[in-house]
Amino acid sequence: MFFESTFMTHVMNTYKRLPVAFERGEGCWVWDKQGKRYLDALAGIAVCGLGHSHPSLVRAISSQAAKLIHTSNLYEIPLQEALADRLAAISGMDEVFFCNSGCEANEAAIKIARLHGHGKGIETPAIIVMEKAFHGRTIATLSATGSRKVQAGFEPLVPGFVRVPFDDLTAVRKVAENNRSVVAVLVELIQGEGGINICHADYLHGLREICDANGWLLMLDEVQSGTGRTGRWFAFEHSGVRPDVMTLAKGLASGVPIGACLAAGAAAGVFKPGNHGSTFGGNPLACAAALATLDIIETEKLMANASAMGEFIRAELRAALDGVAGVREIRGMGLMVGIELDTACGDIVQSALDAGLLVNVTDDNVVRLLPPLTVARSEAAQIVAMLVPLMTDFLARSRTAPPAVQTA
Repeated sequence: MFFESTFMTHVMNTYKRLPVAFERGEGCWVWDKQGKRYLDALAGIAVCGLGHSHPSLVRAISSQAAKLIHTSNLYEIPLQEALADRLAAISGMDEVFFCNSGCEANEAAIKIARLHGHGKGIETPAIIVMEKAFHGRTIATLSATGSRKVQAGFEPLVPGFVRVPFDDLTAVRKVAENNRSVVAVLVELIQGEGGINICHADYLHGLREICDANGWLLMLDEVQSGTGRTGRWFAFEHSGVRPDVMTLAKGLASGVPIGACLAAGAAAGVFKPGNHGSTFGGNPLACAAALATLDIIETEKLMANASAMGEFIRAELRAALDGVAGVREIRGMGLMVGIELDTACGDIVQSALDAGLLVNVTDDNVVRLLPPLTVARSEAAQIVAMLVPLMTDFLARSRTAPPAVQTA
């Protein structure tokens, strides 16, 4: 009786869930169990790039599920080979390992770097990672992540990571001068969980030069920024610098679990049979969903839409919030948008939910928007129209709130 009255669910308590359950979705909208409609400006945290229930995606998933969902990587999987060919063609990379999530893709990247290092005779290979980075919650990717908040309590962390400030080439060069065990750099070009932090235009060029000069692998985590979200297939395309390793997940199959680790140059061919594997990785259903996703993004010109709608949202936000005390910066690329405030603003998430808008807050004080790539101009305008008064009201209240009472 105690168990029944104390616990509402048998789901392990790892998420601080909002008090809503969604029942169905269409395009940029979702409906809860009571029939209330919400404008989705989060897309499952950059997962539902095609919006919800896209007819072509639904047909592709249904058709494949009726034929074959899973076999095993012990056998040839033609859809997996077709997806690898497609990703190689649009990225310029050479080969792909498929898994089920972003952290798994980053685990594969870490293993490639270490195996590459051992092949060069380096006994304890190290990887340069960034402050405020997020690469996952497995024990290795957690160790690579630049947030003590998510690492706390899980020590001892995995060794072999050297942390430097993000977007700081001088710091990377200093490590190169003093640490001969480094074999790779792992970086997000846009830090999603870190607050929509975007590196300078010359940063990737500088990293490429440093990596080439030292024989390191340049590894890009494009789990959140990839698959069209920034207005190009991949964020690295904005600079024209190809990485040696790139990781993808989130929007790659529009909600069907998939991850991918792509390799090129010195990183290609590092994995041999037995070095790595995945039971579910690259199964026919996930690959069919990913191939359909890539087709839809291309045929419906959703990368151009992501670029245009992202610019529109940022311009509208800047105009509406110009001069508002507490707004530090509005930044982003494509449909990755961050509004940085000068105070922690997690309460905005619940206020937005109450108003029928889905957003979230990252790095404590950055409101993050990740709408579907299909978002229409009218919906983009509605996101701004709904969000701006919530933010101005929050900021006004935060400045008039009485100071906390000091106790002895």
